[in-house]
Amino acid sequence: MNASSLPPAQQSSERPANSLYGGTRNRRTTVRDVATAKQRGERWPMLTAYDALTAGVFDEAGIPVLLVGDSAGNCHLGYDTTVPVTMDQMVMLSAAVVRGTERALIVADLPFGSYQESPAQALHNATRLLKEAGVGAVKLEGGERTAAAIELLVQAGVPVMAHIGLTPQSVHALGGYPVQGRGDEAAHQLMRDAKAVQAAGAFAVVLEAVPAELAAQVTASLAIPTVGIGAGAGCDAQVLVWTDMAGMTSGRVPRFVKQYANLRSVLGDAARAFGEEVAGGSFPGEEHSFH
Repeated sequence: MNASSLPPAQQSSERPANSLYGGTRNRRTTVRDVATAKQRGERWPMLTAYDALTAGVFDEAGIPVLLVGDSAGNCHLGYDTTVPVTMDQMVMLSAAVVRGTERALIVADLPFGSYQESPAQALHNATRLLKEAGVGAVKLEGGERTAAAIELLVQAGVPVMAHIGLTPQSVHALGGYPVQGRGDEAAHQLMRDAKAVQAAGAFAVVLEAVPAELAAQVTASLAIPTVGIGAGAGCDAQVLVWTDMAGMTSGRVPRFVKQYANLRSVLGDAARAFGEEVAGGSFPGEEHSFH
């Protein structure tokens, strides 16, 4: 029987103690741990998180890296895109996730408008996330065009996760959320972007909505880990927005999403049961009352 056919708990118990996922680490995951996992050929999961409660659940489940994504704009703040999300909102959400966790490396997005002006602007806002929220790293979108900002942040001691391929903050320029890297010219640009962010000092790079074959080529060409989302199975790690992963999102979800639960249905059933009992007078009962 191979490891993939074992129950999750048994798989976890047979992983090395220093594994990024399923190990017995009793401290925060670091960027050095992430680099070592790449060297070992170890795959690992990443989820988004936006509050202390759910972040704590994912931390207890052993997810080694949590992303406080500006995707909070879509799935928690009611925006149509990530563009309106502000630095103050990212600081607040990131601080909550840090407080709710003990072991995960917390990476926070730099939102739209917080780093595009100059590398100095990027450093100022990244410093806020480290000092005020306590995160362990930041993420920003863009390849060659953001290499100078990545380099300055890394030189200043700020770990940076890059993000190339589909960059949601550029939704208006892209005209939506199309797959990136199709065609020779686009594929060559994606490879240049990947090598540029590595050369600038990024410790990892997210590849979003990229053909699987191209993502595998990028992964093989880099010394830093790739984190795929809609980029096939050849990446070093995989990330999903937690509300998509857990079935909280209503309506159509992207093709690359796998729903591991249907929490929207569970939560709706609980709310309806509560409503019926209140309307019918059976809640609160004697056991829920004080005298």
